[in-house]
Amino acid sequence: MFDYFYGGQADLFSFYRIPKALFTDARIRSISCESKVLYGLLLDRMSLSAKNGWMDSTGRVYIIFTVEEIMESLACGNKKAVGLLHELEEKAGLIERRRQGLGKPNLIYVKNFSEVSDGNFQKCQNDTSRGVVSTRQEMSKGHGNKTNQNYTDSIETDPFLSGETDEDAGMELEGKDSRARYQNYFLNQLNFDSLLASHPEDEELLREMLELLVDTVCSNRKMIRIAGDDKPFEVVKGKLMKLDSDHIRFVLTCMKENTTQVRNMRQYLLAALYNAPLTMYNYYAARVQHDLNKCS
Repeated sequence: MFDYFYGGQADLFSFYRIPKALFTDARIRSISCESKVLYGLLLDRMSLSAKNGWMDSTGRVYIIFTVEEIMESLACGNKKAVGLLHELEEKAGLIERRRQGLGKPNLIYVKNFSEVSDGNFQKCQNDTSRGVVSTRQEMSKGHGNKTNQNYTDSIETDPFLSGETDEDAGMELEGKDSRARYQNYFLNQLNFDSLLASHPEDEELLREMLELLVDTVCSNRKMIRIAGDDKPFEVVKGKLMKLDSDHIRFVLTCMKENTTQVRNMRQYLLAALYNAPLTMYNYYAARVQHDLNKCS
C-alpha cells in the first residue's frame, strides 16, 4: 500500500527529536518509552518557544502543553497522559510544572540534562526549581545547550521539498501525482482527520486551508504574495511545510476572533498560515503574561 523511499526522500517527514541519552543514560533510561516520546514532543514545542522569546523573567524557556493536547498527540486517555507527565517530573526530573491557578494551564519547564554529570545532576535540578517566575538566579553552566539542530525558517534541501527537477530527485513526479504526494504529506503532517473530528463545525474551512496549502507548495511561481509582500517561493514553501495541527487550530481561533471584513479570504488565509508559527507563540505568550500580571 505504501511506496518505497527514493534518494533523499527520507527527509520528507517532520521529525520529533528524542535524545539518545534517554535510552543510554543510567539515570533516566528506566522511564517508559511513552514518557520518552512525550519528552520529545515537549522538546519540539520548546524550540519554537525559545525562538519566539517565550520565557520568564530569569530567561528560562517554558511551554504550555495541556493534558488534552497530550491525549490527542499520543492517542491516549486522560489517566495515561497525567501519568506520563508525573513520570517525567517525579521519577526522572526531566520537567517541572508551575501552576498558574484560576483554571489556567500549567507552565512546563523542560529540563536540559545534556552535559550534566552524575556529580552535579542534583545541583542542576535544584537550580531550576528555585523561584522560576519571581526570582532571578543564574543557571548552572551545566545547563548549556549543546544541541546542533534547531528549527529555523531555512529552506529545505531535500529534492522533493526544494523544488528540484524530477530527474535530479530520481523520481517520476508530474502533475497530479506530485499534487497527490503533497496532499498526503499535509494530511499526515497536520493530523487532518483528528482536526476534522475535533472541529466538525469548521470542516469547510479546514478543507479550504488544506487545498490552499497544496496549491501554494505546488505553484510554479518564483514569488508568492504574502500580506502584500512578494516572498521567494522556496521560503514560503519551506515555512508552510513545517506547519502542524497546533498552527491550524490557532488560525481557526484567529478567524473566529476576527471582526473585520475580509475582502480576499484566500490571501487572508495564506498570510495567517504563513505567519502562524511566529504569531501563535507571541499571542499565547502575551495572554500568559497578562494572566501573570493579573495574579501578581
